[in-house]
Amino acid sequence: MTDVLSRRDLDFLLYEWLDVESLTTRKRFAEHSKDTFDAVLDLCADIARKHFEPHNKLSDATEPRMRTDGTVEMIPDVKAALDIYAASGLIAGQFDESLGGMQLPTTVARAAMAWFQAANASTSSYPFLTMANANLIATYGTSEQIDQYVRPMLEGKSFGTMCLSEPQAGSSLADITTRAVEQDDGSYRLTGTKMWISAGDHELTENIVHLVLAKAAGGGAGVKGISLFVVPKVLPDGTRNDVTLVGLNHKMGNRGTTNTLLNFGDGTHAVHGGPGAVGYLVGEEHRGLSYMFHMMNEARIGVGFLAISLGYVGYLKSVEYAKVRTQGRALGVKDPSSPPVALIEHADVRRMLLAQKSYVEGALALGLYCSKLVDEQDTTEDESVRSETTLLLDLLTPIAKSWPSQWCLEANSLAIQVHGGYGYTRDYDVEQYYRDNRLNPIHEGTHGIQGLDLLGRKVTMQGGAALPLLGTRIDGTIRRARELGTDEYASALESACGSVLEVTATLWGTGDPEVALANSSVYLEAVGHVVIAWMWLEQHNAADGKTGDFYDGKRQAARYFFRHELPRTGPQFALLSSLDLTTLETDPAWF
Repeated sequence: MTDVLSRRDLDFLLYEWLDVESLTTRKRFAEHSKDTFDAVLDLCADIARKHFEPHNKLSDATEPRMRTDGTVEMIPDVKAALDIYAASGLIAGQFDESLGGMQLPTTVARAAMAWFQAANASTSSYPFLTMANANLIATYGTSEQIDQYVRPMLEGKSFGTMCLSEPQAGSSLADITTRAVEQDDGSYRLTGTKMWISAGDHELTENIVHLVLAKAAGGGAGVKGISLFVVPKVLPDGTRNDVTLVGLNHKMGNRGTTNTLLNFGDGTHAVHGGPGAVGYLVGEEHRGLSYMFHMMNEARIGVGFLAISLGYVGYLKSVEYAKVRTQGRALGVKDPSSPPVALIEHADVRRMLLAQKSYVEGALALGLYCSKLVDEQDTTEDESVRSETTLLLDLLTPIAKSWPSQWCLEANSLAIQVHGGYGYTRDYDVEQYYRDNRLNPIHEGTHGIQGLDLLGRKVTMQGGAALPLLGTRIDGTIRRARELGTDEYASALESACGSVLEVTATLWGTGDPEVALANSSVYLEAVGHVVIAWMWLEQHNAADGKTGDFYDGKRQAARYFFRHELPRTGPQFALLSSLDLTTLETDPAWF
């Protein structure tokens, strides 16, 4: 049976390339070792295989259903798997020992979570959102809020959500209309509607802890008026809060995760006769969006990992199929009585497998690299190193979210293609992986939003310091490659990096943000390809002098990416440099 991830690849990336074992020299991780890291990875792989993967297709075919009494019905396998997950202590993996956590490095925790995301994207979403929610409250909440809400979440007694979008606002958070009114006891009463809330209602846990963006009085218009509130489904005194499930959204993928329309304070479950759902302010008023971005940035990298995991498992399934499925004969064989060959013997099938390999393994390297930046940022005692690491992480985050969401989805498409007609039937798994992964280019900010963030904010912040910092890191990789005799790839990457700097200067040299950002999605894709080429040169360097099929496969995937993928950026950079205004000069009436 095909595994959902490659443990050999994880070991290579974690130990041979990133040297995560070196993190154990830092105070926070001093109790850990390679043995404890391996034990966590082994445990996650085992639980994912035995309890998450077996109901993946069933939860897809049997969506959660809203009963007439307003509760949610779903297959029992989901709760059974999540109870085992919670009992393992993995929800608290990254958290402080004082909260019952393991103080695992983010790098190891992300690698561990990838097993669950690959085995069952839907079921894994519940703890994924819960950990991000708990991390935010642990960072910005009061000690009382931590005791009341974080500890039960880390024990698996409560799950968490993030409630941002509204039916009329979508991603435009400045336009949210949910209101919060302070009460005499310091609590708030919230009224409004939230849409697209994943894990927004269910019967899986004793409580659900919603983190809700709402506008409180005195904050002014737009995002500056937004505050953040903890709004539990069940209040500390056991009273049901006025949070009502209005309906479930039925999606093409991730069908096993409830996706909800929630009303806050509509009177269905009025609390003590008063209007509004009871909420508790997190941090200070009118700083809610900055707090929520803590969770959103974590979630964006997590969405990237979800896309990677789905692309990876689809790739592994297509490799297995291509090796066992026979069809056609090798070119040049004219005898019709000769036996057919395995699909993998055909050059075009190997092309599709190489493309998938280059996408999913390149993206996994980027996700783990960003995760190690988080560990370095959080544990270094050198403030200059922390600020530099944070700057680089901020720059890479939109790429770490969007590039896997686009290209690991393409890997899923190629996995279907390798399967031929069987690929789009439900008898095989790859069509579900595609449907599940198609949500990720939209989750946590679309490609368009990430492109605007990268070109409009990240490359210009701190006087444009981020791109030169990235360039310095890449230059180090290029120098090492040249020392190892890999001049072809080193020169190609050096040229592409030069194009990034030149194009960025050209775009912002116009002095017109509308012109500069007109093709920001193209910029995001092109720079993303350059960053993944860097990841491949890093892996190529790490594999130098090592022999065997695994390392040969790494070298061949790097070869594919540099010869087939990186050249895509040439026309993209040319388009960007031309300051093309096609999109700006298109009249909506022409559609």
